[in-house]
Amino acid sequence: MSRNEVAAPQRLSFKTKFFFGLGSAAEAIGLFSVTSYAMLYYNQVLGLPAHLAGLALSASLLLDGPCDLLMGSLSDRTRSRFGRRHLYMYIAPIPIGLALIAVFNPPKASGEMMLFVWFTVSVILLRQLMNLFHTPHSALGGELTTDYTERTKVMAYASFFTSAGATAQGFIALTFFFKATPNYPRGLLNPEPWLRYSLTMAALAVIMLYASSWYTRDRIPHLPRPPANLPRFSAAEFLRDVGKAFSNPNYSLLIGGYFLLTMTTGLRSGLQLYTNTYFWALTSETLRWLIFSSLLGAVVAFVVTARLQRRFDKKATIIVASVVQAIAPAIPTWLGLMGVLTPQTPNLVYILLAASSVGWIGYGVLTIGVLSCMADVADENDLRYGVRQEGVMYAMRNMFGKIDQAIGAALAGGILTLVAFPIKAVVGQVPLHVVRDVAWADGVLATIPGVLAVIPYVFYRINRAQYETTKAALAARGAQTAPPSTPRALAEEPSAQTVPEIL
Repeated sequence: MSRNEVAAPQRLSFKTKFFFGLGSAAEAIGLFSVTSYAMLYYNQVLGLPAHLAGLALSASLLLDGPCDLLMGSLSDRTRSRFGRRHLYMYIAPIPIGLALIAVFNPPKASGEMMLFVWFTVSVILLRQLMNLFHTPHSALGGELTTDYTERTKVMAYASFFTSAGATAQGFIALTFFFKATPNYPRGLLNPEPWLRYSLTMAALAVIMLYASSWYTRDRIPHLPRPPANLPRFSAAEFLRDVGKAFSNPNYSLLIGGYFLLTMTTGLRSGLQLYTNTYFWALTSETLRWLIFSSLLGAVVAFVVTARLQRRFDKKATIIVASVVQAIAPAIPTWLGLMGVLTPQTPNLVYILLAASSVGWIGYGVLTIGVLSCMADVADENDLRYGVRQEGVMYAMRNMFGKIDQAIGAALAGGILTLVAFPIKAVVGQVPLHVVRDVAWADGVLATIPGVLAVIPYVFYRINRAQYETTKAALAARGAQTAPPSTPRALAEEPSAQTVPEIL
């Protein structure tokens, strides 16, 4: 894999890491708006049956996954003056904003089938446009640096900003748009604020997506570019790219663990708002404080992950974190089902906040570690095949995550239908056994695949010593093929010390 004049620096400036991470915040605002609120909006506000709402989300995810892979392979092979990644990152933001607005603004007086079609098509469109940015952006993070630990720091910024974006959109939504009113004590059930909410989220997402693209453009000359002999994108080359990625057992193990992990997150995304609203009887004003658990978890993970990996290496931290993220958030629900906790328990919100925060710490450490490991796997494949596949590898991860989320969303919708959860339900008027069934699915059923995710991670084999061996072999190969005028291979980014190092 050839690079332009200077290879990716080992250390990056705060500015580069910050604005790379900011792109993840914008992605979170767009996607979490849909995963957190769209099903509730269409089901409880507009009256679309839960199984149809779940089917719409599942269809969008199932179609989205393969398109991730196509985008990854195309991006890996793109030749342009904007590099392999930024061309698509410049195109995507405005269409993303328009699609997000469309999701929450179906035609007035729509019948059930029209609602279903609008929801399905608009979410599919949003996710395809998010692909246009998200896949190249994810791949960019894997190639900004060649350093084993610095990669973890880059992914820590991405993970932190993902949680910050999700937290910001949730807090803004519940504080400024979905406040309780006399007619709607549960503000999320009020149909009036959704237009203003979608316009605000779309504007924030567009601004941040462009900022991320613009303020990382100075790294384009230092990023890998396709080898001159690399064939152009085609169906056959796409299949070869996928085969090369999966030929590496370490990559297959990372994907397997992620598949199980996202089964848990997909189920919880669809059911947790129902559990908090109907099982715990929390108001919008209380729910907004729980949102900060993801930000608190992200801050802790941002600070500790690189330090933990320096001491215990990536594999050990991933294994422990996967157990924590699966079990910790479910503990209060288990206690609620056993009668130890009730909606009247003093300081219940703090108990829920603590459990959720611990779970988000585990999730953050796990996500940062896995994303960093994928960049290490890309180096292994570069050594083996002579081509860098960050686009395909990160896209494959996204694809399996979306397929899994689709299964989770479908299961969540199916569970709500199976337990006969009523449409436009009023808190306190849903039969107790129905509410408990939803809580059981959220607290017990959703935990199982997250715990099983430990198994593939146990067999992952790349450690620091093995990575350094691969890195040295790549450097030796590069020295043999580089032209005499090529500057030193591992330059530190000129501005890397202009801001005190935070991580």
